[in-house]
Amino acid sequence: YHLHFIQFISFDATDLNQPIMKISSTAIAASFAYGASAFAPSVNPSRIGTPSTAASSTELDLFFMNTLKHKRAVSKVNKPARVKDSISEQEVRGLFELWNSALATGDSRVVASRYSKNPVLLPTVKDDPRTDYDSVKDYFDTFLLKKPQGTILDGKVHIGDGWATDMGIYEFTMGATGDKVKARYTYNYVQEDGVWKIQHHHSSVMPEAVDMGKPITPDEVRGLFHLWNDALATLDPTKVAARYAEKGVLLPTVSDKARTDFHSIREYFVNFLQLKPQGEILESHVTIGNNWCQDAGIYEFTMGATGKKVKGRYSFVYVFEDGEWKISHHHSSVMPEPTMPQAITEEEVRNLFQLWNSALATEDADVVASRYSKNAVLLPTVSDVPRTSYDLIQDYFVGFLKKKPQGEILESNVTIGHNWCQDAGIYEFTMGATGDKVKGRYSFVYVYEDGQWKIAHHHSSVMPESIL
Repeated sequence: YHLHFIQFISFDATDLNQPIMKISSTAIAASFAYGASAFAPSVNPSRIGTPSTAASSTELDLFFMNTLKHKRAVSKVNKPARVKDSISEQEVRGLFELWNSALATGDSRVVASRYSKNPVLLPTVKDDPRTDYDSVKDYFDTFLLKKPQGTILDGKVHIGDGWATDMGIYEFTMGATGDKVKARYTYNYVQEDGVWKIQHHHSSVMPEAVDMGKPITPDEVRGLFHLWNDALATLDPTKVAARYAEKGVLLPTVSDKARTDFHSIREYFVNFLQLKPQGEILESHVTIGNNWCQDAGIYEFTMGATGKKVKGRYSFVYVFEDGEWKISHHHSSVMPEPTMPQAITEEEVRNLFQLWNSALATEDADVVASRYSKNAVLLPTVSDVPRTSYDLIQDYFVGFLKKKPQGEILESNVTIGHNWCQDAGIYEFTMGATGDKVKGRYSFVYVYEDGQWKIAHHHSSVMPESIL
């Protein structure tokens, strides 16, 4: 069961099923007197669905709907609309207080219910328009964590036929931090199902403040590292991941995978925190921009689990997001000079093909797929689908091995880099199942992974002149 309606309504005592919608200055004043408590249902779950034994004029009535029998059960807090030709400026301004009281409940469902069925919310700190209940609620899921309460500083009301607009400047006090934030606002209200609802809400930062940017000093930038380091000390990966911006990018020290969302960043720290790391900045270089700043240099970690000390190079780019500085980009890498490349000769590179060819001879797709690295890419000769995982690579060779192929390099061109090497040229396969011989062009890029050379990239294509 879910809360379906919360309405301030007047009842004709002769028929409780026919609500007569009325609104007055007295009713608005009464609704404000309820404050936040009027929006926060206090219901014993065991009694949900039990009909009220008493009904009186202008009381708060609760209606419930079973989600198993109905499409949608939505909590709504509504102020009954006036059923007369006009609404006063004072009553329009009162609609803001109704929304503000919904904020005070801390319940995003209550706030979202103040918007119409087809709303448009252009929020202060998000780029994407919110055009339905779920997306409006999603915005307030985060915004309400700041415990905001608003005050209108300057407003202008316009009233039309069945609509009203309130626009101006409001200021929010964030109960979670004490910060005060001014913004420009526009509310367009419409009557919907006998209730004034927010059809359009546009909120924007004060433009002059945007041009100025959020001030921060170089020492304060360096202090942001300590917020992250303190999060490490909790050994809670969720708290560490919360220090990153919504679209943060983490390029970690000991993982090849770029982490580009909350869940993947948290996943990295699940393992890293087992070392009980604590960091110290040894060398720092700060750059400050408009609502962003950067700290780059060298840090050293002491691993509490082992006592080991590890130096690394770091780059933190911070952005001012949702009222606080967050990590937008974090790149951490090992100190490069002590890292020596794995030695390999050109002949040894060519012999890596023979390891792969021997795997083909087993006619076991798993054995062949095991020759590829963890993040390998295979662009096969006779399949349009790029194979980017172990399962996809194995799947390709299930079919290809039925031909019992054995390969021979006819022409080879080798390049050797730092822990990688490349062999590109022309090879020819003899298909044991049919006796056919097929030439193709190949590129193998190998990387040194987990103590052995693996295929990171394999591109195979038909000889083009034969098909053109």
